Amino acid sequence: MMKACRISWRSFMSKDLATKIIQTLRQQGFQAYLVGGCVRDLLLRREPADYDIATSATPVQVMEIFPDTYAVGAQFGVVLVPLYPVNPVVERSAGDVQNAKGSHTIEVATFRSDHGYSDGRRPDEVRFSQGPQEDAARRDFTINGMMLDPVGGEVLDFVRGREDLEAGIIRAIGDPAQRFAEDKLRMLRAVRFAARFEFEIEANTFTAIERAAHEINVVSRERVRDEITKMLTEGHGRRAFLLLDQTGLLKEVLPEISAMKGVQQPPEFHPEGDVFAHTLLLLENLPNPCPPTLAWGALLHDVGKPATFRVAPDRIRFDNHVDVGVNIAEEICQRLRFSNHDTAQILALVDNHMRFSHATRMNQSTLKKFLRMPAFDEHLALHRADSLASHRNLSTYEFVEQKLAEIPPEKIRPKPLVTGDDLIAAGYAPGPRFREILDAVEDAQLEGGLSSHEAAMEFVQAKFPQDANGISP
Repeated sequence: MMKACRISWRSFMSKDLATKIIQTLRQQGFQAYLVGGCVRDLLLRREPADYDIATSATPVQVMEIFPDTYAVGAQFGVVLVPLYPVNPVVERSAGDVQNAKGSHTIEVATFRSDHGYSDGRRPDEVRFSQGPQEDAARRDFTINGMMLDPVGGEVLDFVRGREDLEAGIIRAIGDPAQRFAEDKLRMLRAVRFAARFEFEIEANTFTAIERAAHEINVVSRERVRDEITKMLTEGHGRRAFLLLDQTGLLKEVLPEISAMKGVQQPPEFHPEGDVFAHTLLLLENLPNPCPPTLAWGALLHDVGKPATFRVAPDRIRFDNHVDVGVNIAEEICQRLRFSNHDTAQILALVDNHMRFSHATRMNQSTLKKFLRMPAFDEHLALHRADSLASHRNLSTYEFVEQKLAEIPPEKIRPKPLVTGDDLIAAGYAPGPRFREILDAVEDAQLEGGLSSHEAAMEFVQAKFPQDANGISP
């Protein structure tokens, strides 16, 4: 028996809005149904991320009925109806759909059939139709091809989606090769859905992905990045990456991760197996929900190991794998067009993940600087998952957690006792040694040896005496 799902306020409002839109369209003489992922999720007793509507009304007719709309991708039959009134009709690019959908909007799309996909992404021609059956036939997978009357509860299923939903199968609608030729990203979506729902990919669909996997790189890097991010953050990253590997997609989209396979590790530290096995097990131990930067940092934390693997007389070693990994991770972030902010955090996670091994031996100043790194909670979460995916010893994790609880924030990031202006006022000439002096004062302060401005200035004058020109030797 399926468990009832708890619907959030936002989801409740969105479903209520979608139902009202459908009722209004029907009052005007048009057919209208909930469609796609929201139907699938409702049948699975899951909370839908959003609600989409398919209708026999054309975009022009939808905009006449609902004056406050976003005409997003109207050439493809797509209009967004907001929960709250907006500016008059605004024509926006199809790429703005996701931005608009973030503010309580419902996507209303006209029944249509698609013809020709010369770019492997968008149809060359869209023909509006009056019936739902043709519209269902153009969609990607059977579990996403159903329609639902939210008032009467009737499910329109022309593609046997409900049967596949109950059997736990991801099956392309119609000819899988044709579905993937129309939009190559669907291959990644098949993997993501199979991982998220713990379903199996139907044999012909799986074979079609294997045969077309080498074509995935015609898809924009941003779209590939976003699909992989969803795989990593939805709580089933390990299963997703096993499927990416089995289908041949992994070596196409992330060859650096595929290169981890077969790279052995010292069993005394990594009884779980090679670098690939460790990384996938780590993904299984990430928090859910998981911040995207943490998920990518986790995926890439050991990406430098394949290139630095060597067998030394004592054991397997990965000399300098962190620095090498940071460089490889940066190349991946640039290739997949991450923002500068996200790139910086992902690289920081890769760069600092081994520092936890020294945490219990750090002096107070070093430890406090470590604890105040930006988004330190992500660093700590990565260390915990890394430990659970290898030796399973959480003593360092518990030590750091205890220090975070014991040390007040003002002691971790105290107000500076001395500034550059103070040094100038004391007769020091500005120069490159200012940073060294200020760092020395801060370290002494963090160690607990300095607690006042006066004591700090005495420390400076004793440790950095001036010559006749105001310069310390």
